[in-house]
Amino acid sequence: KNHTTTIFTTMNLNTTAAKISTPDITFSPDLQREAKEVYVIGRKACLTQQSVVSVTSAENDEKIIGALLNSIKESGKATTFLTDERKLTVIALPAEDKISRNNHTFSPHEITDSLDGLHSSARENLVQICVIDQEIEKFMCPVAAAIARAMPLYHSKSSLKELAPTSGVNVTYYSANAGEVPTHPSAEKEYETASAVCNGVRLAAQLGDMPPAELSPDTYAQKCQEIANGFAAQGVTYTEIKGDDLRQKGYGGIMGVGMAARCPPRMVIMTYSHADATEHIALCGKGVVYDTGGLALKSKVGMCGMKHDCGGSAGVLGGFVSAVRLGLPVKLTLILAIVENAIGPESFRNDDILTMKSGKTVEVNNTDAEGRLILADCVSHASNQLGDVDLIVNMATLTGAQCITTGSCHAGIMTRTKALEDRVVEAGLMSGDLTFPMLYAPELLKREFKSSVADMKNSVANRMNAQASCAGHFIESHIDEAYKGDWCHVDMAGPDSRNDGRATGYGVALVLGLCKAHGFC
Repeated sequence: KNHTTTIFTTMNLNTTAAKISTPDITFSPDLQREAKEVYVIGRKACLTQQSVVSVTSAENDEKIIGALLNSIKESGKATTFLTDERKLTVIALPAEDKISRNNHTFSPHEITDSLDGLHSSARENLVQICVIDQEIEKFMCPVAAAIARAMPLYHSKSSLKELAPTSGVNVTYYSANAGEVPTHPSAEKEYETASAVCNGVRLAAQLGDMPPAELSPDTYAQKCQEIANGFAAQGVTYTEIKGDDLRQKGYGGIMGVGMAARCPPRMVIMTYSHADATEHIALCGKGVVYDTGGLALKSKVGMCGMKHDCGGSAGVLGGFVSAVRLGLPVKLTLILAIVENAIGPESFRNDDILTMKSGKTVEVNNTDAEGRLILADCVSHASNQLGDVDLIVNMATLTGAQCITTGSCHAGIMTRTKALEDRVVEAGLMSGDLTFPMLYAPELLKREFKSSVADMKNSVANRMNAQASCAGHFIESHIDEAYKGDWCHVDMAGPDSRNDGRATGYGVALVLGLCKAHGFC
């Protein structure tokens, strides 16, 4: 059975231009022998002359392939042309003993970086990707996410040509020990999950890549509504609290941040419940479609790229969609705060005091610390409006300090319990959406928000005092005191985007890992 990803429609402000289609990705055990370009990916021990010849059906090119493999030392990438004019690229990944304990053992970041020319090739020709390992069932889904990151959906270049009739990417997995002939694993469920995670990652990355004039709060909410309608048969529901209704119902954080924009702010709530669900997870996402910084205006350099500030919401939305598509036995409530932090006559100001959904008051001392304000309303809703939540996960591109704390590949996480911390770290290591714990010490850090006129300020007094953790504790302080479940804060400002400025779709695979999707646990 073939599993094919969905192509999402791309909007373009230039209405006279044709919509730009993107190559499809198919996951199938059937090798596409007509492909003009072939990638073979694996660790060096499994990339023998015999295995590469076998998966490429290049029996007449043993010497060429042998020379290609010999040109790669321990790891790396090499390309040649076979006698039938196919282009062959071999990507040798680092051996497991070269990978640290805080990285995924199959190097998904290395895979994405090595596929830097894949999208261009797949527009013009059919590309076959073969992935080989002795434990391939463990790696199929993280590899799918890595390939998806190399195949972005959003494009607005007038120079791009129409897709060729035989364009696209086909991914086939093989099981093989060193010296053995590769075979197809019995992994139908893994193929299904690989397709689902690829879909979700491409959706999340597309939302992050779209410019704010195309992805407004209105169009974002419309996309969510379309998704919910498409899963009506699976019981997915859609609710929206918008504009003045937010004010009347007490969502002062979301309303305050978004009320200056042309499109009104809103909270989008989507639900899914499987009959055999044993856990209810609330997924809360920061959906700032553009962040100017508000009246605490960002610089011209610092503002570029702020279309990515919806990355947390995109990640949990993509994870939600993938979980529903797979029919996972879990109950999910998706809560997205979708706003634009714009400047106008209605802008909230430094020195304003907002009354949050939690009932607590916040003195604004930085309008550019807006993400925590809208997420505070989300976790308050999750903890006092839903009733039976076991776990609240909030995800956001929240602080630049996260990059300093845990780097550009690992999201920083905070949890109340060591058990949940271990679970989230393990989910990251299994899924490839890497995480690492940040300091959890509310009794030491919450004093940074002390205010003489309100319950708290929204930004720290001392920026040198665990700033990223402080931001998480601000959100946590708006969880209802009667809530008995667990909570996880995910700050993914670093891993949300690549060096080339593209969104990564981070968070989708992590959500599937937390939901124990087949292939991620």
